[in-house]
Amino acid sequence: MAIIELQTVSKVYQMGDVEVRALREVSFAVEARDFVAVMGASGSGKSTLMNIIGCLDRPTSGTYHLDGQEVSKLDRSELAHVRNRTLGFVFQSFNLLSRTSALENVELPLIYAGTPARERHRRASAALGRVGLGQRMGHHPNQMSGGQQQRVAIARALVTEPRLILADEPTGNLDSQTSIEIMALFQELAAAGITVLLVTHEPDIAAYASRVVVMRDGVVKTDTRQTPRGAAEDLKSGAALGEQHP
Repeated sequence: MAIIELQTVSKVYQMGDVEVRALREVSFAVEARDFVAVMGASGSGKSTLMNIIGCLDRPTSGTYHLDGQEVSKLDRSELAHVRNRTLGFVFQSFNLLSRTSALENVELPLIYAGTPARERHRRASAALGRVGLGQRMGHHPNQMSGGQQQRVAIARALVTEPRLILADEPTGNLDSQTSIEIMALFQELAAAGITVLLVTHEPDIAAYASRVVVMRDGVVKTDTRQTPRGAAEDLKSGAALGEQHP
């Protein structure tokens, strides 16, 4: 069963007297365990698509099923519950609290969910271990590299045990080597059964996904399956972004 299913979804924004059609009858489905990259120029509709998939915005028309539940008509509190139960978010700017440790940053979603302290600590520690930061739990963001901060952000997305990770330009502030490390982590998560959907403007990053969706003028222009480039292999060989395997 598809974890994401949009049927003829449109989104219209009213800008004064002008209607802006950000999405135009988009039908789009993602199966569980898939790794999808969404690409498109500014104004193509990819950010609007991600906001709707992430239950941060509602479609003007059409239907959206997330993990089998029709969510396009839910109220704000119901949407928040669905987000907390099903989704994990990763952003370009990390969005970490500077004066708190990595462990405390990862615990935040569980605090909002009312999880008891001992369970929060256990799950946050496990999530940091999963992203390779088990020895850095007490460090603050300013004591970490950009790649380590993004790993903390990914751990924070994982700590609620979501079925779907939404990543918005997750490598946008990272160098090439660190970007490949982050893509290797996303590939590991997809292999472990977590669906990954990321927005990127970089074809070199999209090459690590198993499916690439290109948006243009509010519609899906192309939707292509591909053999993903192996990020772990690139790390072993020292290959840089954009280099082709021999």
